[in-house]
Amino acid sequence: MYLSRVAIDSKKHETMSALYNLEKMHGMIENSFSGEKQRNLWRIDHLYGKEYLLLLSPVPPQNNTLPDQIGFSGEKWEIKEYGRFLARITEGSKWRFRITANPTVAQALKEGQRGKVKAITVASKQREWLVNQSAKKGFDLQESQFDVVQSEWRMFKKGKKENRILAVTYEGILTVSDADFFRQTLQTGIGREKAFGMGLITVVPYA
Repeated sequence: MYLSRVAIDSKKHETMSALYNLEKMHGMIENSFSGEKQRNLWRIDHLYGKEYLLLLSPVPPQNNTLPDQIGFSGEKWEIKEYGRFLARITEGSKWRFRITANPTVAQALKEGQRGKVKAITVASKQREWLVNQSAKKGFDLQESQFDVVQSEWRMFKKGKKENRILAVTYEGILTVSDADFFRQTLQTGIGREKAFGMGLITVVPYA
């Protein structure tokens, strides 16, 4: 696995268009690789007054087309091999984490029918959703050690139809309860709409 990052120029027309329509951004990311389509995770991050595209992929990006399209002049991918980092994950270790996810709930219409999936818009319920996810994904969360830092609707198109995704960003501290399972979570993400920038969880050592 490889973790790649590129600074993006949010004033560029191409960048604004891709950020408005996540289907376009998804296509740009797919075009960064040759061969069969991969299951890539990605996220838009805001750090120290700059915006970045963060990408986790089985192979490194194979061209600089995307940085040329949405990055600053001369911008290229920063690429790091992810395997050595994953080897540092141990049971009981604490990490600072960040994730942008799409918390949803399925509301049953009638008994025996599949429920309609709806976004969770209440902050307390968004927090509850992540706690429930953590129990299935190899880590533990304490209510007092994480929070929702941003919640916003983002757009994408399928054909001529416009759709909305609720993107909720969480930050805080987690404890690894199952190292193997958590390594898998870091590589496969959490929740729905991963093709549109949701689900990538990243961690840094807690000190």
